[in-house]
Amino acid sequence: MAQSNSHKENHTAMGDERCCAHTENPVQADGKYDKVPLGFDGVVYTCPMHPQVRDTRNNGCPICGMALEPESGTPAEEDTSELDDMVRRFWLSAALTLPLFVYAMSDILPGKPLNGLMPAGWAHWFQFGLATPVVLWGGRPFFVRGARSLQTMNLNMFTLIALGVGVAYIFSLIATAAPAIFPAAFRTEHGGVAVYYEAAAVITTLVLLGQVMELRARSQTSGAIRALLRLAPPTARRIAEEGTEEDVSIDDIRKGDRLRVRPGEKVPVDGIVDEGHSAVDESMITGEPIPAEKQKGDPVTGGTVNGTGGLVVIATRVGGDTVLAQIVRMVAEAQRSRAPIQRLADLVAGWFVPVVILTAMLTFIAWSLFGPDPAMAFAIVNAVAVLIIACPCALGLATPMSIMVATGKGAQNGILVKNAEALEILEKIDTVVVDKTGTLTEGKPKLVMVEPAAGVAEETLLSNAAAVEAASEHPLAQAIVTSAIERGIAFTPASGFKSISGEGAEGVVNGKKVTIGNRKMMERIGAWDDAFADQADIYQREGQTVMFVAISERPTGMIGVADPIKETTSEAIEDLHRAGIRVVMLTGDNQKTAEAVAEKIGIDELHADASPEDKNRIVREFQAQGAIVAMAGDGVNDAPALALANVGIAMGTGTDVAIESADVTLMRGDLRGVVRARRLSKAAMSNIRQNLFFAFAYNMAGVPVAAGILYPAFGILLNPMIAAAAMSLSSVSVISNALRLRRLTL
Repeated sequence: MAQSNSHKENHTAMGDERCCAHTENPVQADGKYDKVPLGFDGVVYTCPMHPQVRDTRNNGCPICGMALEPESGTPAEEDTSELDDMVRRFWLSAALTLPLFVYAMSDILPGKPLNGLMPAGWAHWFQFGLATPVVLWGGRPFFVRGARSLQTMNLNMFTLIALGVGVAYIFSLIATAAPAIFPAAFRTEHGGVAVYYEAAAVITTLVLLGQVMELRARSQTSGAIRALLRLAPPTARRIAEEGTEEDVSIDDIRKGDRLRVRPGEKVPVDGIVDEGHSAVDESMITGEPIPAEKQKGDPVTGGTVNGTGGLVVIATRVGGDTVLAQIVRMVAEAQRSRAPIQRLADLVAGWFVPVVILTAMLTFIAWSLFGPDPAMAFAIVNAVAVLIIACPCALGLATPMSIMVATGKGAQNGILVKNAEALEILEKIDTVVVDKTGTLTEGKPKLVMVEPAAGVAEETLLSNAAAVEAASEHPLAQAIVTSAIERGIAFTPASGFKSISGEGAEGVVNGKKVTIGNRKMMERIGAWDDAFADQADIYQREGQTVMFVAISERPTGMIGVADPIKETTSEAIEDLHRAGIRVVMLTGDNQKTAEAVAEKIGIDELHADASPEDKNRIVREFQAQGAIVAMAGDGVNDAPALALANVGIAMGTGTDVAIESADVTLMRGDLRGVVRARRLSKAAMSNIRQNLFFAFAYNMAGVPVAAGILYPAFGILLNPMIAAAAMSLSSVSVISNALRLRRLTL
């Protein structure tokens, strides 16, 4: 931190263009504009429309010219400096522009009431005095960004604004200071040279107004992140070892601290309930309106609201590791990501500004050669109108604004979209592949059957099985361990634990090898016993998952676990069917158990006894057939298939590995979230298409009119001031349309 002052001075001296580790050319080989030194741990700014632009200071995007936004931060860190600056510039510019506009337009008023108040020469200097602060001070940000666009050869909307306003102002200044140098083609019927101070000032003021409205609207698009950040309380009540309590900053909480959460308070960080019983409102995280009952041993999430009971919570995740912090990061990254449809807008925008400049030049030439007297005056006015009305800001805003609002809306409803590409693909899916355990079922299976082989005690069978499964995180394994503990059966965790994906697990218990798994595993080690087959079939038809146990590779018995189907599963599958989507179940369970579940809930296609490799293969086969596949799962063994699918959907109740591998996370852990996520995708993509259509249609219609195509037939010309108003309103209308997504019901 000792070098911060000199660092800042360097920025100032170099015009914020080159500094320390990011000297020379900020454009890297991969096309990124990254001016962030290695190891920099301060605030990093990026462009919402061009996320490849990253800088340590908000210097504006070198591609589109727009202000940068912090990649992350807290509500208190929301940077309103640009908005405040634009508001000041707008109000002062408006105060000077209004009398200028009234005076300049008095010629078209009945009786021309202001004519003759001062000589023509003085009138020009009077207009110069009013317009100059507006153009040079009010419009300074546009000229700076326009000049930067020319330096970097990334022509953008500010290139056109700077050219249009600059031409009108400089022409007027020359006409005021040296009118004699102009030939007849520039002179009116009275012999004077017209000035366009009012056009330059009004255009500047209207563009400033558009920037103010746009910045305010853009601020609303990031409201979802700020709302999420505000969920975390600023302080927590920590219980010291000696039992005393004190309120401390949330930043001072450490893992392992005991915290008291009183009725009605927010849970400060992620943790485990150590004392108490209460119902916790988790709707701000999951979107689920019904409070969840919490008691000793249950997890709680920071930002959720405690009900009427008191809780003592042991902190397990603090700071940036909490679920809330991870959600904020995921939403922020998604809002900065780019949807494939954005490439179309980028392609058009890349060619658009040079084409507009060329069109303005051709307009000037055509009017100067073929226009009525004064031809050159008409040429200048129409060329300026073309430059102003064609600003491609609406085109650049069309996609990122919708993405920002949609991902924020999803987060508020428990749908976390990792990137814009996933949001775009979701609406196109025609096949949903789902894991059974934890996705279609509760994921909280219970032991319902223990059947030992002849001569083996039930306690012995369960004790050995629990000893092996104690090292596994699989829900079926935990059901066995929990049941053994509840029955008071003692066991020592196995040594040499080994999990075999799609088959089961093994370990050494009291010097003997214990294996627990499905028929495939038993046959592989030579421990399959046909005597169990018929009885196992009966249990499996009832929906139980049957696991066989072998000790020293000798059949010892079987254990049955049942996992209740979620109440919402059938409804979700019906909704998917109505949308024309095929639902396929992939499970490591045996065929009979899987068929029992599939029949109850209306699954279209079933693949049982599936290993992680099988799940990968099946997803790949569907894709080879032309299907657009979404894979929904919650386990470690689902991670490869989640990563392979066109869209991977993880249940928020699942493992971190599954969530990291997925493109979408459903915090509610409910298959209906797939339906809601697809509804969000369809609404977002429809909104983007509306924005792009409007932006394209506006420019396609506006440029020819500004060039004067209607003048020969109808005598209609587009005043540059009207062009500026239309340009500003086009951007605001695109953002307003994107903000409609906040009212979407999922």
